[in-house]
Amino acid sequence: QVKLVESGGGSVQAGGSLRLACAASGNIVSTYCMGWFRQTPRTGREGVATIGAGGATYYAPSLEGRFTISKDNANNTLSLQLNDLKPEDAAPYYCAADAVARCRPHLAPAFAHFGQGTQVTVSS
Repeated sequence: QVKLVESGGGSVQAGGSLRLACAASGNIVSTYCMGWFRQTPRTGREGVATIGAGGATYYAPSLEGRFTISKDNANNTLSLQLNDLKPEDAAPYYCAADAVARCRPHLAPAFAHFGQGTQVTVSS
């Protein structure tokens, strides 16, 4: 059974940074497409970034440059570095995983497995 547990959320001022982490069960980090999505009142579920089994990374065009996705296969963890945060970035962020061939951010909200989320709050 796939289990994903997020951590690292919190409250920051605009311009600040956070690093989100996701602990995954088994060895799915090295074999699955892993990603992050968020859910906001304005956009609904929105794919943020994905990273393929081989390490290729993909970002939602509007977020590239501020967010960085990475993974540690040995420790079965996924990370998301959030920089220059804006109030509109505030949302619960979810770690997601699926055995899909097309590992693209816009697909992340529909991945088969996801965690309970970690809240990011940004004050102006």
